Amino acid sequence: MIREAPCVGVVEDDAEVRVALGRLLRIAGYEVATFESGVELLAARGARMPDCLVVDVHLPGMSGFEMQARLRAEGFDPPTVFISGGEDPGLAERVREVGGVRLLHKPFSNAALIEAVVAALARARAS
Repeated sequence: MIREAPCVGVVEDDAEVRVALGRLLRIAGYEVATFESGVELLAARGARMPDCLVVDVHLPGMSGFEMQARLRAEGFDPPTVFISGGEDPGLAERVREVGGVRLLHKPFSNAALIEAVVAALARARAS
């Protein structure tokens, strides 16, 4: 039986960052679905949903935290790695409170992202 590669959803409003993250994750062997916003991800609910998410905290219209809450309310709770360009001291605590797998501050290394995605997918398999 051929097994599909895990799908990682990337929700990032900066097109260059979104493309770079998608490219890196594909090279690492993952299927990738990219979204410009939480609204776009929510609208794609009919397609194969990602096994885990990499989400920018600061998205236009709906923050990464608000998007995650909406997904949970709809019965979809994928493990989430949050990313941020800001250095808000309370952000790491907020990520822990909402059950995020990890918080990565931009710029982060390729290895740090892959390690966080591996941890998120391990959590997905365990649940």
